[in-house]
Amino acid sequence: MKIIISFLATAFLAAMTFAQEESASPAESTAPTTEEKASATVEETPASKPAEATAPAAEKKAEPATSPKAAAAAATKKEATTSTAAKPAAAAPSGKKMSVEAALKDNENRWEASYPAHDVSVAQSLVANDFAGVYWDGKVMSKSGVISEIKKDKDTYKSATNEKLAVHTYGPNVAVVVGTAREKGTGKEGKAFDRTFRFTDTWMLRNGQWQCVASQVMKVKG
Repeated sequence: MKIIISFLATAFLAAMTFAQEESASPAESTAPTTEEKASATVEETPASKPAEATAPAAEKKAEPATSPKAAAAAATKKEATTSTAAKPAAAAPSGKKMSVEAALKDNENRWEASYPAHDVSVAQSLVANDFAGVYWDGKVMSKSGVISEIKKDKDTYKSATNEKLAVHTYGPNVAVVVGTAREKGTGKEGKAFDRTFRFTDTWMLRNGQWQCVASQVMKVKG
């Protein structure tokens, strides 16, 4: 019996010793892996490399900014930009929006100046398609009638100008111009003339353009 107990005790001790050795061996096996990983991390981490790589770039960027050549280039670019920006301001007066009075007086003067040149294009653009007028001899005129009279005119003009133009506005889109037109020249039969007409023109603003929609003309001299 003692022999059996002794044998069992010996087997138990042997088993305990073997278990202790087995449990210790994984820890020992993992230790080198941990040390290897740590060393690899230290060796592979480029902590100081970005600073070394970016330092020359910063120095290189700062150098042109302070160089005389770069300063001169920047000044030239600024001057060119200022010059370019100034151009529209210089051109602004030519495109300046005219007042109603100035615009209508300009229309009337261009219309009268078109008679010596027998130029129908001015009346084509200024006279409305639904125009209704009364000519100096009492004839009722449409737009086509106005154009026809210009084409039939064979007189030779020395001058044709407007005088005493007065603009009367009736709201933002309607205005009346009262004035006098004086024309000098030679008729088709060779006789000199100096004639004066008094007129009343009614203008309407349509699609951003002033058009003459009605007119009354009477001859007061010549």
